[in-house]
Amino acid sequence: MTTPAGPPPQPFHGAPPPGHPWAGHPSRPAPVARRVPEDQPYVVRPGLAKRGLVSIGIMLVLILPIAFCAGLGMVNSADPEMRSQAVVGILGVVACLLALIGLPLGIQLWLIGSGGPVLALGPAGLWIRTRPTRGQAIWLPWEGVAQISRRRWSLEKMLVVKARDSRVLQRLGVFTAVDSATLNAFYGSGLAATLNFADRPEAEIMSAVAHYSAGRCQIN
Repeated sequence: MTTPAGPPPQPFHGAPPPGHPWAGHPSRPAPVARRVPEDQPYVVRPGLAKRGLVSIGIMLVLILPIAFCAGLGMVNSADPEMRSQAVVGILGVVACLLALIGLPLGIQLWLIGSGGPVLALGPAGLWIRTRPTRGQAIWLPWEGVAQISRRRWSLEKMLVVKARDSRVLQRLGVFTAVDSATLNAFYGSGLAATLNFADRPEAEIMSAVAHYSAGRCQIN
């Protein structure tokens, strides 16, 4: 199997990250950090340029039909004064729609980008965000991962991580519980990282997962 360029061959087993005595025992809470550490051998960050282009496309799809219909009605109007008033009205409506649609999308992009990496891999285990738009992250040893798969819903394709112990996301707060329940409903697990809106190609990410997991979890 082809391994990602750069990292040396990894041993089959590894120790938990420094400072974290948890070694996959269900009785111990999984290590949690404010964001995915960037000092890991393989780090995946959100691809904001890709997501931004898609967001612009969504805005155009929603706004252009409305502007076209309004412009068609203006052209069919025989009254020049009414036409001039209609132009101002259409521009105002388009500006309001841009703000109404663009502002939430812009805030979402900022939240995703400010949260740091979405995934990090190493010989001992992986770090993954517990919330899609925030930076909180959890560490799992490869032995604590039951399955890694790819799933798509709408425009988003995700790397889905299913832990052997379903209790790893407990006691992480109400907002994490809500986000986890939403992800679980769409993807079958509360731990997921984007694949098609990442800064690395999907094939490279999956190759890195296979390389660092070294056969310790199922990959679909």
